[in-house]
Amino acid sequence: MAHLSGAAVEMINSICEKYKDETTPLMMILSDIQRQYGYIPLEVQELVSKNTGVSVADIYGVVSFYSFFSLKPKGKYIIGVCLGTACYVKGAQQVVDKFSEILGIKPGETTEDLMFTIDALRCLGACGIAPAVSINGKVYPKVAVNQIPGIIEELRKEAAEK
Repeated sequence: MAHLSGAAVEMINSICEKYKDETTPLMMILSDIQRQYGYIPLEVQELVSKNTGVSVADIYGVVSFYSFFSLKPKGKYIIGVCLGTACYVKGAQQVVDKFSEILGIKPGETTEDLMFTIDALRCLGACGIAPAVSINGKVYPKVAVNQIPGIIEELRKEAAEK
């Protein structure tokens, strides 16, 4: 656990302690850690195992099964491109391809500066506004390939202002 800072260890221990009286606390613990720490690497899984008595293998099984958990750090902006049927038919593959081309990463990857992550999603439930893109929870409707450079520029500008 040499990679975790003291603050990270304290935060994870605190989360585990918060759920100590729950019968099955693992999902709650992992959800809180994902939200606060950003991802759940092996070192974090080992610490959760130590705190809960749940084996690292079982924790890894949960983390790797559910798509909302991540084993690697994600970017400041998580770009989710819906590839469900309605979005796909309306050009979502070209949308994800353009994001990939501009950012130099594939779906499931994060830029080296930890600014952007691209995720290919199965369905956003926004079929009426296909192709739909979600960026940190904000849904962009009817995204056209020619809009993507402007969207990325807008996000970079926003990040520079913070």
